[in-house]
Amino acid sequence: MGNFIMEKKTITYGMVGGSNQAFIGDIHRKAIALDGRAKLVAGCFSSNTDRNRETGETNHISPDRLYSAYQAMAKAESTRADKIDFVSITTPNHTHYAIAKEFLLAGINVVCEKPLCFTVEQAEELKKISEEKGLIFAVTYAYTGYTMVKVAREMIANGKIGKIINVNAEYAQDWLLDEISENEKSSGKKFSFWRMDPEKSGISNCTGDIGTHMENMVHYLTGLKIKRLHATINRFGHALDLNANIIVEYENHINGGYWCSQLAAGHKNGFVVRVFGTEGGIEWAEEFPDYLKFTPRNGATQILSRSSGYITEKAAAYGRLPAGHPEGYIIAFANTYKNIINTILKKNSGEKPSEEDLDFQTVTDGLNGVKFVHAVIESADNDSKWVTLD
Repeated sequence: MGNFIMEKKTITYGMVGGSNQAFIGDIHRKAIALDGRAKLVAGCFSSNTDRNRETGETNHISPDRLYSAYQAMAKAESTRADKIDFVSITTPNHTHYAIAKEFLLAGINVVCEKPLCFTVEQAEELKKISEEKGLIFAVTYAYTGYTMVKVAREMIANGKIGKIINVNAEYAQDWLLDEISENEKSSGKKFSFWRMDPEKSGISNCTGDIGTHMENMVHYLTGLKIKRLHATINRFGHALDLNANIIVEYENHINGGYWCSQLAAGHKNGFVVRVFGTEGGIEWAEEFPDYLKFTPRNGATQILSRSSGYITEKAAAYGRLPAGHPEGYIIAFANTYKNIINTILKKNSGEKPSEEDLDFQTVTDGLNGVKFVHAVIESADNDSKWVTLD
């Protein structure tokens, strides 16, 4: 979790995207600020000049480090003696690849929102560049930052549910339900409405946006890798998927079922993951992130609460508040950034990052997410045939 000396060190970062009018950029800034170990000093927050300027002023960015284009930012920052230690990319999906590549080539560590990019080839190229240059490349599947997710992962690794025999995950939202209503259509002014545009989202909306969280979370919790899958999707007259059902087969012949939807009435952010084993089962829901349901074989179901003394797993140390004081989304991001910053600090000082420091999702996880999305769409568009993932 880092030592006392490291806690006193600080680094700097820049941001591309995330104007004052955006949602996710502000989440990133608040999460990073929570521990006070990384300072925002540069940015290209919007292609809109006024929004860019206003966001720079809000965040006290020096005028000479407020850039009108990300290319200029990468070039200028790479030549400064006090260049940023990493860039946080919080722009829409279609820009991730070009921006990440620009900063990697400039020798700057990258933290990028998911999904990583549009194509497998792009993801593989970004992975290759980051490895060749020895740069850190993190992808913010931030739900893995929740304390009880990390506790669940440790419980599974320690054999508390035995040998895994089945996995189930769902991610249900209803924010696009108006788009299939016969009586009402959305105005198109919702903050993430761009996700329905193929030019900005690529080949997938629902699977690429929320379905990738299921794939990533299951792998994070269990280490299981998908061997093949088959899927159905529903577009309901739109260009991209709004609903998907997916059957997966992992490398050891264990099966799992995934469902994601943006048309599920009554569900706002219903991300739930269930892992079943020979000795019990675990269930975690993002809308109640401080709690973990654990059912041992032939035993009563237990509701484990974060920061309680009976949790013996080391991961419990990620909890920041006493039991009963709710933690949330920003803290999950903050835990992710804490480990990223630990790793950068150790890299800068020539130290070797610990296993705990490296507990964040990387460009490899981003690549796996892109492969997953392409496999789902390929299967669904070909009569739900089985598609093998490399």
